[in-house]
Amino acid sequence: MNYKETVFLPRTDFPMRAGLPKKEPEILEGWKQIDIYNRLREARADAELFVLHDGPPYANGQLHIGHALNKILKDVINRSQSMLGKNANYVPGWDCHGLPIEWKIEEQYRKKGKDKDEVPVEEFRQECRDFAAHWLDVQSEEFQRLGVLGDWHDPYTTMAYDAEATIAGELGRILMDGSLYRGAKPVMWSPVEKTALAEAEIEYQDHTSVTIYARFPVKQPSHPALEGANIVIWTTTPWTMPGNRAMACGADIDYSVLRITGLAEGALAKDGDVICLATELVGDVTSAIGIASTETLATLKGRDIEGTVSLHPMNGHGYDHDVPMLLADYVTTDQGTGFVHIAPGHGVEDYELAHLEHGIPLPDTVAEDGKIMEHLPIFAGMHVLRDNARIAEIMAEHGGVIGIGKLVHSYPHSWRSKAPLVYRNTAQWFVSMESHGLRDTAVSELGRTAFYPPAGQRRLTSMIEQRPDWCLSRQRAWGVPITVFVHKASGEPLRDQAVIDRVVEAMRDEGADCWFSS
Repeated sequence: MNYKETVFLPRTDFPMRAGLPKKEPEILEGWKQIDIYNRLREARADAELFVLHDGPPYANGQLHIGHALNKILKDVINRSQSMLGKNANYVPGWDCHGLPIEWKIEEQYRKKGKDKDEVPVEEFRQECRDFAAHWLDVQSEEFQRLGVLGDWHDPYTTMAYDAEATIAGELGRILMDGSLYRGAKPVMWSPVEKTALAEAEIEYQDHTSVTIYARFPVKQPSHPALEGANIVIWTTTPWTMPGNRAMACGADIDYSVLRITGLAEGALAKDGDVICLATELVGDVTSAIGIASTETLATLKGRDIEGTVSLHPMNGHGYDHDVPMLLADYVTTDQGTGFVHIAPGHGVEDYELAHLEHGIPLPDTVAEDGKIMEHLPIFAGMHVLRDNARIAEIMAEHGGVIGIGKLVHSYPHSWRSKAPLVYRNTAQWFVSMESHGLRDTAVSELGRTAFYPPAGQRRLTSMIEQRPDWCLSRQRAWGVPITVFVHKASGEPLRDQAVIDRVVEAMRDEGADCWFSS
């Protein structure tokens, strides 16, 4: 018996094999012929508008699987909203400015043996614009090949003249209302790319750092037990020592004053020296730096040590400034010595404690290429990352270091060059988070926003509540310039709406290049 006739299955014209490599282009061509995107807009013209604000990709190369996943998921959202009867008007866009584009051009220069700094800025910017325009076209075709529906004939781009003019206008607005200011602060800096980086441009990788135990001879003790003692600090950044201007301790931490009575072979410390460190960490520290035995002379609280003035570890060799002891809530006994070395130009907490709270000046110690500046004795010209071991050795030779080691830890790197970053004190343009209640407004608006999942709201709220002022400036050539005129003598920015309007008008006609060619 033939049972085939007794099985009732649907009969369709679908082929047994999908043949997508051949079929998909035919489907896409069919959509193009009937102008499906605009027909959908016409059909939904009076419907509720649904707008997906799409974070744009960089126009700097072929699409990869991340692009595909991102855009296909967004396309699913737009199509589903359209099928629910909404007008899902999706306008794609591209980020055409910034480091990812510049880095590609600089790679081309390096292959040709050219130096970017020797190329006229107008020529470099034109190469960046041409490069971005090329990859914008390529990526547009590739996104359409993925079947993503959107207004591909009229996308937005950050390098469009109107966009550049709008950015300059907004910059002028925050200049006029007093939110924009120029200040010297430590920012995350890439010595390779010679620019400040935003948080989103930073990734963390394992990195091996040279560590040192540096000693600060007490000059003016706040307690008699500290007479003749050396405050010991531990740091993973020996290169920041030329920028040291203070130390910090915890008010309620117990500290021991110890006399060294025995040393292991090869130890850098000296027998008979008196050192001070957190009581809880005595065993770890003495073991790490080869101290075999000690005699406890006194035990003090951090508040007893506050106000002590010490000498710099390189005192007598060009680093003859006083180093005061400050109190800080963030000092712990998790690792190190219980004391923290403070370099206000090389860390946000250091900057806030030393400069903002105590008025300690910010020293300039590191150049844009990561080398210690020429005016600094002994270490001038040394690279803060490549020469860290040598810096530690020199300090040991001069008696300023009593222990050297290494530590593998998570460390910030540039997402583009993959090179380690440093905190560096530089003059940058910032938007105040407090002026005109920007921080409060942002947090308030988050409360009116639906998050899926809800944890995203808590995370973003916490980040905004804690973030420092927004650093707008970058030391790059390809982007919208900081269109501000500054008084040569006073450094004060010119706040004149007529000037701002003229700049915006010029950019709308000629693009941001007019700022460089005028």
